[in-house]
Amino acid sequence: MSFATSVSCLCLFLLFRGCGATRAVELTHKAVGNAPQTLAVYEAWFGLPKHISVGYSTNNAETVRTQMRKAKSLGITGFVVDWYGNREPFIDQSYAVIQKAAAKEKFTVALMYDEGDTDEGATDQVIADLTAFHDNYLLPNSPGHEAYLTYKGRPVIFVFPHGSHTDWAQVRTAVNKWSSPPWLMQENLPGPHPEAFDGFYPWVNPGPDGWAADGSHWGDRYLRDFYKNMAEKYSDKIVVGGAWPQFDDSRAAWSLNRHISARCGQTYREALELWKEYFPAGQVIPFMLVQTWNDYEEGSQIETGIPTCTQGPGKNLTSAQNQTTQ
Repeated sequence: MSFATSVSCLCLFLLFRGCGATRAVELTHKAVGNAPQTLAVYEAWFGLPKHISVGYSTNNAETVRTQMRKAKSLGITGFVVDWYGNREPFIDQSYAVIQKAAAKEKFTVALMYDEGDTDEGATDQVIADLTAFHDNYLLPNSPGHEAYLTYKGRPVIFVFPHGSHTDWAQVRTAVNKWSSPPWLMQENLPGPHPEAFDGFYPWVNPGPDGWAADGSHWGDRYLRDFYKNMAEKYSDKIVVGGAWPQFDDSRAAWSLNRHISARCGQTYREALELWKEYFPAGQVIPFMLVQTWNDYEEGSQIETGIPTCTQGPGKNLTSAQNQTTQ
């Protein structure tokens, strides 16, 4: 057997276990079990007049519990709830409902802090919001606190950033004073305050070639770049994987006519597995973040099930409404 043939055979053998990585990877933070914990981003604004009607309110406990049972059937064990602090009281009320429901359903819940986009007082606002969240939802006497997502005994908080006005080093100093300092996860790769964050997650992205009219740019190259950088430069940080079933923001008030094709479910299935090409067997990333559970305005929902070529978006939405309306 020639050397070239040997190398080809080896790469075929390792196709899904590290051929994408350029060197041996030793993750500082690994999964608790033999697979990442799968979470899904949850939009808690349905029921507000400024958002589209999907047939249910995220303030309804029975609706939320039904969704959690459905999520479990899809292998999802927790919701990461998009939260805006006191800027969105309805969403805060929904979060309280969701956390209490999660405790009853033996489900997991976590915060995705959606940062404000104002420049003046940005850092103080973030500290105030996170402090309020801690005091209302993470203390031992907080209803449903036992359902909150932890890793190595500490709460996990995801951050969805806006702009560059927040001094995250100051935020880090503030939250480190909590009795159990949180792990802070930021979108994409490290920015100006890498030391302030403990991990990073990818977000729905078509990749370097931008959005394609037919939705064919589903994010393969973007995810590969993310995992390659995490493996080579940030293996000491928590790696959060990302997967999305599709994307279509045509129903959103802020639509830019952006699309990612579901490709009969292949987009979701391939995204779920891609991390394995960059991290060897035994080096399992802790979390996989599905984007999203129920963002119908941007057409990225998995609540309706994994897309197929025989079930269109309209049918999917009707199905979800019938299953979750209470």
